[in-house]
Amino acid sequence: MEHQPWLKDVCVFLAVAGLIVPLFRRARISAVLGFLIAGVLVGPYGLGALADDHPWIRYLTIEDRARVEPFAELGVMFLLFTIGLELSFARLWSLRRYVLGIGGAQVVVSAAAIGGAALALAGTDTDEAIVLGMALAMSSTAIAMQLLQEQGRAASAPGRISLAVLLFQDLMVAPILFITGVLGRGEQHLALGLGLALLQAAAAIAVIVGAGRYVLRPLLRLAGRTGSRDLIMAIALLIVLGIAGATAAAGMSAALGAFLAGLLLGETEYRQQIEVDLEPFKGLLLGLFFITVGMSIDVSAALADAHWLVLAAAALIAAKALILFLVARAFGVGMAASAEVALRLPQAGEFAFVVVALAAADGLFAPALAQFTLALVGLSMMVTPLLSLAAARLGRDLQRLDHGDSLPDAEAGLLENHVVIGGFGRVGQTIARLLECENVPFVALDTNGGLVTQERRAGRMVFFGDAGRLEMLDRAGAARACAFVVTLDSPVAAERMVANARKRNPDALVVARATDHAHAARLFALGAVGVIPEAVEASLQLAGRLLEGLEFPEDVVARRLAQAREAELERLAKSKDLQAT
Repeated sequence: MEHQPWLKDVCVFLAVAGLIVPLFRRARISAVLGFLIAGVLVGPYGLGALADDHPWIRYLTIEDRARVEPFAELGVMFLLFTIGLELSFARLWSLRRYVLGIGGAQVVVSAAAIGGAALALAGTDTDEAIVLGMALAMSSTAIAMQLLQEQGRAASAPGRISLAVLLFQDLMVAPILFITGVLGRGEQHLALGLGLALLQAAAAIAVIVGAGRYVLRPLLRLAGRTGSRDLIMAIALLIVLGIAGATAAAGMSAALGAFLAGLLLGETEYRQQIEVDLEPFKGLLLGLFFITVGMSIDVSAALADAHWLVLAAAALIAAKALILFLVARAFGVGMAASAEVALRLPQAGEFAFVVVALAAADGLFAPALAQFTLALVGLSMMVTPLLSLAAARLGRDLQRLDHGDSLPDAEAGLLENHVVIGGFGRVGQTIARLLECENVPFVALDTNGGLVTQERRAGRMVFFGDAGRLEMLDRAGAARACAFVVTLDSPVAAERMVANARKRNPDALVVARATDHAHAARLFALGAVGVIPEAVEASLQLAGRLLEGLEFPEDVVARRLAQAREAELERLAKSKDLQAT
């Protein structure tokens, strides 16, 4: 392997992914933290520092961080790409208030606070303080979103607000790099140059989105006609990397381009297949990214300034968390969601490595300041998994105080193209699990306070309230919902929910559970599209088990049940027509 060092690096990485990280998982420690610690161990400042005295250690370490950085960046890109696949332009547009509002205010206030503290307390000059403020105001998209997905919180209100903040930060990549370069060269006309950079970024995004809508679908359909999954994946990868390269060429983040590609491909019929095929590669590449972050931390230098480093990391996390909480509250986000977001995004981000390297190359940062900043960024990233666990627990605890008798307006404002479930008993929970598997957002209403508290602790959007009341449906975003599921035990309440759902959103899909045929006919008359009498489905399942026990072939059982189900649906349709006449 001496003549092929990259092969040795691959073996070390796979050993970490296959041996070390599973040990962390068994100890119930996040895989993100496992990869970060492993990166410190196998990096040049960990075991690699002993390689001169013990040459055999080279076979256990990754000596050249630059060799793996391109693959690590791919991991971040594919994370943002899969997030984009699960969203849509309509849902993203519904977050615009939080992207521009919370995201914009967080970056500006955090940069000013951090820069001011560096100028007043750390003795930096003005240019250094400006660059430090901008670099440390950003958060880690890779770590924050990966932890949200691991905990099943990406589709929750705090998850969507976190995504909104991180999207704005990605949009600020081009302006921050421009300002850093201008300060390093000592150029004038900062405001004019910044305005041009922003216009260039906006124009690039508009061109990409516009071209993508008219080019992507024909390309994928051309590949789809061949029936080859490999060709479809090749086209998808070309689209992702091409758009990421376009945004990078325009001075923006390549990850932002990957996110845009995900949004565009998410509107095609190939979304599910692409997502499934890419999932394992995304996880491995993300692990490589976290290892490179750990490799960048100089342990000996960090230990030399350990007390200052810990103090600076604590101050950074506390300041950014407080700013995020106050800004979110100012924009009407509930206390529970605000607190959870504040604890999920107070770390410095991977973009800080790029800014610090550029500032050091231009002579803005002295080597000591650059190394201290990199260690600070790495330390803040390493404590993020622990903060994320605390965030999830705090959010659930505070939500019990929030849920009351109505859905918080702040969370309702985030709902778009979602499903409203009335009643969260056995049937409602089964439907919710299926929706979660397909990443379809939902909000459920139930009058069982104990059940609501239990589900809120699990992170689901379940609220206390009567789903038959029009005002409760309004708070659940009924006018923007794509479907309603009625599983209420009370026939009167179920009929009232169907009527109010039709009143508020005539075009939405309304499906309901009925107690019997007469109840089903009334629900049809009120506007439900699909109605299933619970007694019918239960009897069909029981008959199926009986036939299987009598050793009838599976295809015969399936055919008999399908015929019986079709006959029952015809009876329902006839009774509906009779009532209409």
